[in-house]
Amino acid sequence: VRLKAVTQELIRRWVEALDRNGDFELWQLRQALKAVEILMDERDDSADRPPIDWEELGSLCEELGAEHVTLARTQSAAEAVEKSLSKADCRLDAEAAAVSRKLREVIRRRNMAIRTEKSYADWAERYLVYNKGHLPSSPRHVPTFLNYLALERNVAAATQAQALNALIFLYREVLEMDIGVLDGFKRARASRKLPVVLTRTEKDLLFSVMSGTSGLMARLMYGTGMRLMECVRLRVQNVDVGNSLIHVHEGKGGKNRVVPLPRAYKDELIAHLKGRKIQHEQDVAAGFGEVFVSDGLLRRFGGSLKDWSWQYVFASSRISTDPRSGRMMRHHVSENLVQKAVKTASRKIEIPKNVSCHVLRHSFATHLLQAGSDIRTVQELLGHADVSTTMIYTHVINRPGVSVVSPADL
Repeated sequence: VRLKAVTQELIRRWVEALDRNGDFELWQLRQALKAVEILMDERDDSADRPPIDWEELGSLCEELGAEHVTLARTQSAAEAVEKSLSKADCRLDAEAAAVSRKLREVIRRRNMAIRTEKSYADWAERYLVYNKGHLPSSPRHVPTFLNYLALERNVAAATQAQALNALIFLYREVLEMDIGVLDGFKRARASRKLPVVLTRTEKDLLFSVMSGTSGLMARLMYGTGMRLMECVRLRVQNVDVGNSLIHVHEGKGGKNRVVPLPRAYKDELIAHLKGRKIQHEQDVAAGFGEVFVSDGLLRRFGGSLKDWSWQYVFASSRISTDPRSGRMMRHHVSENLVQKAVKTASRKIEIPKNVSCHVLRHSFATHLLQAGSDIRTVQELLGHADVSTTMIYTHVINRPGVSVVSPADL
């Protein structure tokens, strides 16, 4: 094609075609992409061509690491402990190492979130290292460790609370000990932070400079209130275009909920899904097309790893090797893709706020309350277990039915 006719979608399809051949390693795909970028930048007609987000194209070609939260449980508990300890360069005795493995096994049996497993295991290992690599026989050592965190490490209150929860779980659920009431330690000072919220004008400006996959993901996070990983892991079967709904499956805390599919972004999402289906059909024709699905989901719902309904809505351009099975699969995009894109866009339009993907969720809730939505409805849409969590958004707006005017404006 003529260079002036080259688009971001065309370059993406070309890189995917190279990847399907199986003759190119990841560094070679990056090299090919860089070559095209240099070729396009050498031309003088850049103003006449549609913009190309090279950072997004590069991010789409990245593989998910073996320790990514989507894939991390492909490791056994013993392998996870061994890798964690080797990174920390610490030594545990045999009993302490066995307890660390058992902690991960208990969490997995209860089907708790992978991020909870990582957090609790990290704190348990830090506690064991603090006690010279040994497991204290009594929980009376826990307040000493918590004091160390607050007084010597100056950790935040939420960090100390996280450590406390992890150690309570360790003694009560893993070691099956009655720990009684833990006191005698200084609690870190809690600071209340109000959520950062974009105005509608700032939101519109942000989205005006975002395009492609990252732009669509950002708009959906704002329009539905989805968390970042909920959006990243969205599968085709979770999008109900006919009823204008999105089913959030296995969200934070393992909860499911339904959120509205915004009409403003519906056509863009449909066009994206059409492109994804073409990509998937090409994968199947080339002998690929499988996607990561846990054994439990396959047993529960049946179907095949190549079913279109199981595919990720936002898939990586890179077909990679699944660390568990060794099969070639197309995983979802890395969450870094949209995180970087949101940061870059906010700096480009010079929003004087710390803008992140979670700010889009804050803005979703706040704008709904400003429009008069009931706080219980907002609670359901956000997936909060307690309405008190949702109540924080009433502190950044005039509460419904109450008009507060500054005395300077009277």
